[in-house]
Amino acid sequence: MDCAQRNLVNALLDSYHEVGGINRIDSANLPSKGTVTSVCEQLLQLLFPGYHDEEPIPSDELEPITSERIATLVDTLKVEVAKTLRLRDDETGEHHNGHGQQARELVCEFLGKLPRIRTLLQSDVEAAYEGDPAAKNFDEIILAYPCIEAIAIQRCAHCLYELDVPLIPRIMTEYAHNLTGIDIHPGARIGSHFFIDHGTGVVIGETCVIGNHVKLYHGVTLGARNFPKDENGRIVKGNKRHPNVEDHVVIYPHATVLGGRTTIGARSTIGANVFLRESVPPDSFVTNAGEELNLINKVTGEAVEPVGEAADS
Repeated sequence: MDCAQRNLVNALLDSYHEVGGINRIDSANLPSKGTVTSVCEQLLQLLFPGYHDEEPIPSDELEPITSERIATLVDTLKVEVAKTLRLRDDETGEHHNGHGQQARELVCEFLGKLPRIRTLLQSDVEAAYEGDPAAKNFDEIILAYPCIEAIAIQRCAHCLYELDVPLIPRIMTEYAHNLTGIDIHPGARIGSHFFIDHGTGVVIGETCVIGNHVKLYHGVTLGARNFPKDENGRIVKGNKRHPNVEDHVVIYPHATVLGGRTTIGARSTIGANVFLRESVPPDSFVTNAGEELNLINKVTGEAVEPVGEAADS
């Protein structure tokens, strides 16, 4: 190593000692992003057998192939989950033995939810077929529509999130975000028959609750209105920050809906580019009229008022 290289090494070593908060030295391993990405790909193979495989899957080989894939996932994912459990202990100051056994139990509980996830995903594919006149068949939707991969991975990540598995759910949904341009936090609760048309630029926050038969277009944001802070000026975490969207709602491109106390009533339509911070009653049609909102009842055609401006949340 020449002098210039040695100077570079020394400068970085000095930085490692002087700049804190972005080093992990003499600490437990973190989950591997590469391995979690591989887990996402393996989950897609289990959720959509035959669609994410290079070779056909004969029906008489389905059982051994599925058994092998489950065994591989258990072995792979339990290692990563155990790492996150140790990480959580480091942060809380608690120390427990048996992370490997606990991780295995969590992974098996998670994988036991895959049949239920498949039922939801079938409804999502149906919603895409019914909601997009360009869709030719289910094969095209499963293979080519980015929303299906994003929703499938988010539904899996949400199960791990509900099992209180740290970090891995977020790595999973950020992988889906990078893959599809659709950013859905693993904490978001999403009902059946969910369809995101086109998808690019959609953002759905952690505390969103989305009902059944909801359709979003590209560029929609379901976000937080603000970030309350404590007496020390730190952002308060864990509170309800993102809106509720009830059943059979359609939200058109680049609409922004903000706030934890904001609810979009059932069967409502939110027009393109609308900026909404207040709740609207069921059967509403909301558009922009200059800088003002134009809100009418879809059934009667009469103008209505918002339910009320949502309080800061």
